[in-house]
Amino acid sequence: MRKSNFALRLQPSLLDEARKLAEIEGVALNQFINVAVAEKVSALRTENYLEARAARGSVPKALAVLDRAGVGRRPDKGDALPKRKPRPSR
Repeated sequence: MRKSNFALRLQPSLLDEARKLAEIEGVALNQFINVAVAEKVSALRTENYLEARAARGSVPKALAVLDRAGVGRRPDKGDALPKRKPRPSR
């Protein structure tokens, strides 16, 4: 794995907290910061991925799939839903 150096400027209070948490976690400050950045990158990529998937989705198609789910089968014990009003046609 290729590694690089990067001068990181943190607010003193943030650096103090990061040092304390790294010590509590039993890892080096560098490792703690690497994991924190990786978690943030992962969260942002996941958000973008889910937004892109949602944009490709179709509510009518999803509802049609749900309407077919379990057709011809009785609910398992404890899975029965209360009767619902019919949905208007689309």
